[in-house]
Amino acid sequence: MQFNSATSSPHMMRDDGISQLMLQLLFALTPGAIAMFYFFGWGVVFNLIVAISTALIAEAAVLRLRQREIKNTLLDLSAVVTACLLALALPPLAPWWLTLVATLFAILLGKHLYGGLGFNPFNPAMVGYVVVMISFPREMTFWLLPSTINPAALGFIDSFNLTFFSQLPAAMSWDSISSATLLDGIKNHLSQGHLLSSIDTNQQLGNLFGKLAGNGWEWINLCYLAGGLWLFKNRIIDWRIPLGLISSLSLLSLLFYLIDSEQYLSPSTHLLSGGIMLAAFFIATDPVSASTTPRGRIIFGAGIGVFIYIIRQWGGYPDGIAFAVLLMNMAAPLIDYYTVPAAFGKRDQS
Repeated sequence: MQFNSATSSPHMMRDDGISQLMLQLLFALTPGAIAMFYFFGWGVVFNLIVAISTALIAEAAVLRLRQREIKNTLLDLSAVVTACLLALALPPLAPWWLTLVATLFAILLGKHLYGGLGFNPFNPAMVGYVVVMISFPREMTFWLLPSTINPAALGFIDSFNLTFFSQLPAAMSWDSISSATLLDGIKNHLSQGHLLSSIDTNQQLGNLFGKLAGNGWEWINLCYLAGGLWLFKNRIIDWRIPLGLISSLSLLSLLFYLIDSEQYLSPSTHLLSGGIMLAAFFIATDPVSASTTPRGRIIFGAGIGVFIYIIRQWGGYPDGIAFAVLLMNMAAPLIDYYTVPAAFGKRDQS
């Protein structure tokens, strides 16, 4: 999230100002979170509960060890926002300990190792996500079929037992309740030499296709898009990073789709599958780890879109959002260095 700077002095951000901004961000996340709950059930709620609880406890413990003020820092809600972004990115069937580990790494390694809020060079939520993605790849594939096409949707009790005790419902196996996402399934089939037209009619993957993208995911992404546009309308985020990300991903996917539509997915499938809108409006726009100059923000967002496409198409992971964000976090200082606006009265030499 890229907060707009104050229009006049003073330019200091008060603690209550940060908490208000975080509240608005959480409000904007709500439509997407509700959509995820509708399509994937109670596991989404349990992810949020575990992540938020872990984030607050971990942050309080670190602040106490550092002999820093605890109450005001917790009330700024930055840890809650990190926890929510991470929880919404994790699979709804993720065991509780995986969410806990991811959140601990996000808060301790991604945030406080560098000094806390305002000093972290990497997006904390994506740090936690990448740690568990690399360490526990099997658990990171535990995605339910969307409720609209799932004949074995899990209720509250079954989801609770599965999340916290790894107890499967009677007469069910992991294969019967979990499924590859559309992007993962397509990637696997393309690697076996299949064409997209045959995948679309495949008995296992055909029902994962919606009208524009992945079944269920298209609505989830549209809800995140609505929340992101609300943030932009209220001047909470800057338009440049989302525009750069969405534009570069759209142009690249369109180019390759026009070259060979049997091997490359359409722009709508790329934009409305996975967590693209969550990344564009809520993750990539982190005010600390993103680029800060006007031109730099466009380059930063465009770079994320390019890396997402490269990883999705030719990398080893079906959705490369977290890796793309962290790679561009590393490049942000260099981007800022070469895109600093000219001082007033001086000609821009860049």
